[in-house]
Amino acid sequence: MTTADEILKLQQLRESGALTEEEFQRAKEKLMAEYNSGQCTSEGASRPKNTESDVRQWALFIHLSQFGFYAFPLAGIVLPILLWQLKKNELPGIDAHGRVVLNWVISLFIYAIICIPLCFLFVGIPMLFVLALAAVIFPIIGAIKANDGILWKYPASIQFFSVNPRDVNCVKGF
Repeated sequence: MTTADEILKLQQLRESGALTEEEFQRAKEKLMAEYNSGQCTSEGASRPKNTESDVRQWALFIHLSQFGFYAFPLAGIVLPILLWQLKKNELPGIDAHGRVVLNWVISLFIYAIICIPLCFLFVGIPMLFVLALAAVIFPIIGAIKANDGILWKYPASIQFFSVNPRDVNCVKGF
């Protein structure tokens, strides 16, 4: 029941004579104070948007959105950036996760560009294989850690965007 529903119920009780005007005003003031302080726990009532579970869920989505590359060629780059930009102001913990993922995506691209000419020397072939494995394993690990509330920096990731763990609410193991 939302706060508005509860006030409507109080008003009906007042009109039926079950509550006096004074009792109605006190109950209404109490409900409004709870609502304005954010303590309202009724279903459908306004709740804080920056909950830790929301940050964890969206961080998980950002890490796993890198697999969009397998559906559409540029989706693995565009989806993480899009999710990060949409939620970074709403959920403060998302900014650090977005920076980590973007650092990894750019690093992965650079490493792939370096490996391609090295394929002519046969050194690049195993390097591309290792890179392909890392491109699958690292986002999964990052998503698992994000779901646990931990910001995980991808190994071998070049720091293009600095990540400051003090700016993040949900960072435990940085």
